[in-house]
Amino acid sequence: MTQPLLIEIGVEELPAVPLLKELSQIEKKWAGILESKNLLCDFEFYYTPRRLVLWHKSFKTKQDDSVEEFFGAPMAVAYKDGVATKAAEGFARKCGVTLDEVSSADKGGKEVLYFKKDVVGKESQTLLNSMIEEWIKSLSFGKSMRWGSSSETFIRPVRWVNVLMNDTLVDVTLFNVASKATTMVHRMSEFDAISVSGAKEYFETLKSGGVTLFQDERRKNILTQFDALEKIKSISIEIDTELLDEVVAITEHPTALIGTFDEAFLRLPDEVIITSMKEHQRYFPVFKEGKLTNQFCVVSNAYTENFSKIIEGNETVLRPRLADALFFYDNDLKRGLKTDGLEKVVFMKGLGSVEDKISREMHIATILHAMYHDKDKMGSSTDLTQAVSLAKADLMSEMVYEFTELQGLMGYYYATELGENEHVALAIKEQYLPDGEDSLLPSTPLSAIVAMSIKIDTLLALFSINQIPTGSRDPFALRRAVLGIMRIVKDNNFYFDIKETLGALSAQYSDIDMEKLENFIIERINQFYSNSKNINPSVIKSVLNTGERELIQLDAKINAVAALVESDSFATLSSTFKRVANISKDAEVIAIDEALFSEVAESKLFKAYDEVSKRSYENYEFELDALFSLKPQLDNFFDNVMVNAEDEAVKNNRKSLVATIYNAISKIADIKEITL
Repeated sequence: MTQPLLIEIGVEELPAVPLLKELSQIEKKWAGILESKNLLCDFEFYYTPRRLVLWHKSFKTKQDDSVEEFFGAPMAVAYKDGVATKAAEGFARKCGVTLDEVSSADKGGKEVLYFKKDVVGKESQTLLNSMIEEWIKSLSFGKSMRWGSSSETFIRPVRWVNVLMNDTLVDVTLFNVASKATTMVHRMSEFDAISVSGAKEYFETLKSGGVTLFQDERRKNILTQFDALEKIKSISIEIDTELLDEVVAITEHPTALIGTFDEAFLRLPDEVIITSMKEHQRYFPVFKEGKLTNQFCVVSNAYTENFSKIIEGNETVLRPRLADALFFYDNDLKRGLKTDGLEKVVFMKGLGSVEDKISREMHIATILHAMYHDKDKMGSSTDLTQAVSLAKADLMSEMVYEFTELQGLMGYYYATELGENEHVALAIKEQYLPDGEDSLLPSTPLSAIVAMSIKIDTLLALFSINQIPTGSRDPFALRRAVLGIMRIVKDNNFYFDIKETLGALSAQYSDIDMEKLENFIIERINQFYSNSKNINPSVIKSVLNTGERELIQLDAKINAVAALVESDSFATLSSTFKRVANISKDAEVIAIDEALFSEVAESKLFKAYDEVSKRSYENYEFELDALFSLKPQLDNFFDNVMVNAEDEAVKNNRKSLVATIYNAISKIADIKEITL
């Protein structure tokens, strides 16, 4: 038998970010508890800033009856000379019965102690209190708090509990709050608790009381209101999905409104205005014809028909924020882009100051610039020196002190305003790119070198003090740094050999275990191609086993081998070339002597390979196709030629022919490593 079950936990306003971080686990944790109690069923989870709600349209009123089985020690261990041992006695105690009630059963081919008992399912209502308590206490929101005289903690004080099964109140106590058949609506509708007779009335009461319970409905309402405002005012509201998630989480009755600020503030860079509005006020920026306007969109939680005071209040709050930003901006411009003071800012214990880091980055950038000087738009060595020197200068600015996420970007604006070369300014702006798998890349080779230098220094410097990521921990984002280097190298077609290039760049660092560093990078390469590119791990291993460590060549070879392995023909090719690999394993490659050929199949294979080997290929994929096209000649050779001939010279000549073909393939991939 099933009945509807409603669980509402009422709280003081939940902070949005912790709630959203835990959101993906909230339903999973409740489902896990239901499953452990044999009460698993479909349910829905809703949240507003003042409540967490679980709604079950059909909930079991009683656990199903079940059979519980216990298996113990082998009978040979449980009984010695017909007398029960401690193992047998302990098993009986565990089962809560006497030895006479214990039997035996076959398990894994052995006769072991066995006991079976029927378990009568419990009434669900008797379990709900402990289940809800377990669920609530399992939620991980980060910081928690105590309130009143309670020693227990939660993210915010729990103010009411409402648990209704088939419109009947279930007796539940949580954080010393006893359940009542009441709920709270929007504060601007009714401040006191409202009684509800059942689930149907509960949902109706919230709706009439200004609470949109369903978070998906709140999101839809906000976006619909955005669309309406855009059409009415001929504007475009920029939708930041993370900000939208937060707004959905902090509102019960969302209403989108348009406010304005003084046009004088538009002298600030767009990013400063947008960051100030988003971070401090959760406002959405407004654009017109692609340009930022002196308007903003705020989503109000007020339950009223007159929003004039709401708009006015938000405009009043934003004004001093932007005034502060403009003050910082003007002060920073007066000071100019200077690195004075960075010698006092510690980069990391054991690695000196930020000024020391700049010096190391300069050394790396200078070497890379010399290596890649033939690239278009590389810029002069003077541009490079200026870009690296000034890249961290805005760390000393008032604006970056206030908005740390604008580091680099503010340096770009200040450099532009102060008349720096556009390539230098752009390199400052793009110095941290890419900052994620889907991030933009530096747009010029000069910017790419600056960005690479920062990542390479961080990588080498951290390895020099043995700060190496372990397990899932990577506090300094070294794995992301490796991925960034890989993406920059590929985008710019830079030559970058893991051993050779990093070896040349590591001279200024002491105590680096280069083998450990190489293995770390190879591990990241494996993860990148197998996870992000969905390439067969054995394909990656087959290329890495060749010893190739130059990133452009690695990428080209891995993609070429992956394309071959994914082709419909590879399964039929595989057996032939695995045989080639096996024969070549111990073979010594010598010059092939055509005079020793005695079989037509030998001559045909050699001629076919000779033609393939003399061609030039546009890419590795074409070369592999050509080498694997030798399958018919190889099959003919294996069918008609005795490789292990009695004549030693003939045998070695035949093995060498096969090994020569294998070695040509092995320059691209070690095919014996490939598994399907």
